Amino acid sequence: MMNNENGRKVYIVDGSRTPQLKSRGKVGPFSAGDLAVAAAKPLLLRNNFPLEALDEVILGCMIPGEREANIGRVVALRLGIPQSVPAWTVQRNCASGMQSVDSAYKNIRNGDADLVLAGGVESMSHSPVLFNHTMVNWLGDFMRSRSIGQKLKTLLQLRGKHFTPVIALLHGLTDDTVGLNMGETAEIIAKKFNISRLQMDDYAKTSHHRLAAAQSAGYLDEIEVLYDKEGNFYDHDDGVRPDSSIESLAKLRPAFDKKYGKVTAGNSAQITDGAAWLILASEEAVKKYNLTVMASITDTQWAGLDPAVMGMGPVHAMTPIMQRNKLAINDIDYWEINEAFATQILGCVQAWQQDEYCQQNLKLDKAMGEIPHEKLNIDGGGVSLGHPVGASGARIILHLCKILQRTNSKQGMASLCIGGGQGGAMLIQNET
Repeated sequence: MMNNENGRKVYIVDGSRTPQLKSRGKVGPFSAGDLAVAAAKPLLLRNNFPLEALDEVILGCMIPGEREANIGRVVALRLGIPQSVPAWTVQRNCASGMQSVDSAYKNIRNGDADLVLAGGVESMSHSPVLFNHTMVNWLGDFMRSRSIGQKLKTLLQLRGKHFTPVIALLHGLTDDTVGLNMGETAEIIAKKFNISRLQMDDYAKTSHHRLAAAQSAGYLDEIEVLYDKEGNFYDHDDGVRPDSSIESLAKLRPAFDKKYGKVTAGNSAQITDGAAWLILASEEAVKKYNLTVMASITDTQWAGLDPAVMGMGPVHAMTPIMQRNKLAINDIDYWEINEAFATQILGCVQAWQQDEYCQQNLKLDKAMGEIPHEKLNIDGGGVSLGHPVGASGARIILHLCKILQRTNSKQGMASLCIGGGQGGAMLIQNET
């Protein structure tokens, strides 16, 4: 991949997101389409361009609803964006939202577009529960039965095994090629880098405290309030636990390796619903519509690695960007690395400090160095906010822009690990 030297400059004009709502074991109040529409409406209303000026709409989503095939197009039409504006959906697991922004960035940089609405969404509480194949085959037999006798005979064949559900979310969070779910890959990282349960829980506690502090300080003004059909409103990320402590986290049992594990529900990202959008524009579009800009995109990178240690994806994606742009760690003012698991973040931080890992896996001569804790995920992350899979990539880019604005800083790095063994990263430049 190449940085922006070889194409037009691409600006991030504005962005918005919904609150991230924790799944509580039942279907949440909003479908993915509802979330995406609610986040985009105020964003489009406050920016001074006609909707027909959009060249395309790109939306990242891993599991859209059963009535939301090509959810990007469904949402665009629900927003009143003209039918002549094409819209499409991208899926790169945990980085679907970043992929949508990267696709928009490349299309604008290459001259194929000037103004794009890009984002991500996931309503994980709406993930489908499916019939198993035995039940599907039985239903086929029943539908083909013509007489009452045939139907009764087929009915008598029903057994308990027919009613065993297939839970799509559990399968979606499992890598079929290595037979491991995401939590099990986190346990591998904990063992590889000798990360203790105490370190994980301490990181999780800090994530919650940082989010609570950001909420109290009003640092999350990118959130648009949601209203459900009963008139209830949702105005904040509701998975936060301001009173989180090492003692309370220590009471939780391992979630994935019941006997020897360290990864728990408390030091892992929460199952969450949410959406986030960004408006990207060329310099020509910024001038034409007199748009205020937040940031520009300097460079992007995607990387592949062993799915069994997918959590290490950020260092594999960020390293080439650092090399191409001749950057040292101190040149990056703030880092937003999605918190899939506390141990995954800690593993990435340690990997860059180890000569052996950097030499063997990243083709570096020596260790990259240590990312300062006070510059990493300073307002919390997936452990406290949750990780709505399709949305997180867009959310961390948006919030990084906000951090750079409020701290009057120069540049930041956004990155995610990706189920299936990948990493994605994006270098952002403050333009305010």
